[in-house]
Amino acid sequence: MANTRSAIKRIKQSEKRRQRGRAARSGIRSSVKTARVALAAKSADSKATVIEAIRILDRAVSRGLMHRNTAARKKSTLARQLNTLS
Repeated sequence: MANTRSAIKRIKQSEKRRQRGRAARSGIRSSVKTARVALAAKSADSKATVIEAIRILDRAVSRGLMHRNTAARKKSTLARQLNTLS
């Protein structure tokens, strides 16, 4: 266990940031999954859900939560599935 005040503060800060990052990544995964499910079901609002997922992926890249190539790969996959649907 840390025995200086600054180390204790750092541990608290790290934990707070870790929790925030986990919540953000979970939201990203949820939006991508929602888009994939909508595409699989061929629902009417699948285009809107894909656009929303792409927007969330772009925001994650700008905030540094995800690598830009990872987001580009996910966006490309969703767009390809959307184009085969229509």
